[in-house]
Amino acid sequence: MYKREFDTLLKEGKIPKSLLLYGDNEYYIEESIEKVVHTVGAKESMLKLYYDEYDFQTAKNYLGQSSLFGDLNLLLVKSDKKIPKKELTHLLELAAKNENSYFLYAYAGSDFKSMISLFTPKKSAQHVRFFPPNLNEAAAILQQKAKQIGVEIDRYAIEHLLNALGLNLSMAVNELNKLSLVPNPVGVKEIDEHIFSLTPIAMDNFLVSLFTKKPLDELLKQINHLGEDEFSILRAIEYFASQLFLFHSHIKLYGSADSAAVLGYRLPKHLEQLRAQIAVKIAPEKFEKIFDTLAECELKIKSAGASAQKETILLSALIKIKSFLG
Repeated sequence: MYKREFDTLLKEGKIPKSLLLYGDNEYYIEESIEKVVHTVGAKESMLKLYYDEYDFQTAKNYLGQSSLFGDLNLLLVKSDKKIPKKELTHLLELAAKNENSYFLYAYAGSDFKSMISLFTPKKSAQHVRFFPPNLNEAAAILQQKAKQIGVEIDRYAIEHLLNALGLNLSMAVNELNKLSLVPNPVGVKEIDEHIFSLTPIAMDNFLVSLFTKKPLDELLKQINHLGEDEFSILRAIEYFASQLFLFHSHIKLYGSADSAAVLGYRLPKHLEQLRAQIAVKIAPEKFEKIFDTLAECELKIKSAGASAQKETILLSALIKIKSFLG
């Protein structure tokens, strides 16, 4: 089943007892979860098991329980790992048998083919695959969102925001919320000032090299290949360091890395793991020193005259940051 068919089911209030939501569109998946929870009316009584929180015994007991007060049981499992077939089959059967129970499985992995055959109408189940929106679809969604939160922004600026973020709709909505704090109207200038676009591969490689303590001469070579000015490089470092701090805090609190929870959008798995590995090696007091150095560097670059002076200021900051990393 695809989004259009699923939207029709939702409008008619025909919610399957079990749903598998998957595909390359996190925004639509999250939106669908909200719609299902609202339609079923189980916001207060639902059980959420995210990633490593999933436990078969807990899930089974929850779906199998009855309610004396007519409350609904809605189990939401979010994971990039497949639930074992035997366990998944049992959960589907429990949801189908118990009139008070619903099972919602948001799968963030890529190996979905072996699971979709289990979500059949015979088990009161459906699977829904989502695809990335095109530019027109994404722009229409952002325009509607902007109207809801009171952001005055024209179509050209919306498309500029989407293109800057690689048509990542979840990330664009997240950044639009930030722009609601900027005085209206919001245009391309405000977006470029307040929103940092997805870094190209070369920039990302440089940032990883910096925070994994690569030699200074290697960093200089990468900077020369970037073709970016000192202020753009500084902004990229600030953005990357902020991401690392958020990852560090989340891992310390919850014991695992979840880019969707940390950033509001999901990074590719290898990037998520790499940021987590770097973040856990940086002590909290080191982050403070890094941010102080970046703030000082920004002030110096803004007041510097010649480009050679700006380059010296940036290099000095890079040396300091490397020293903080041990």
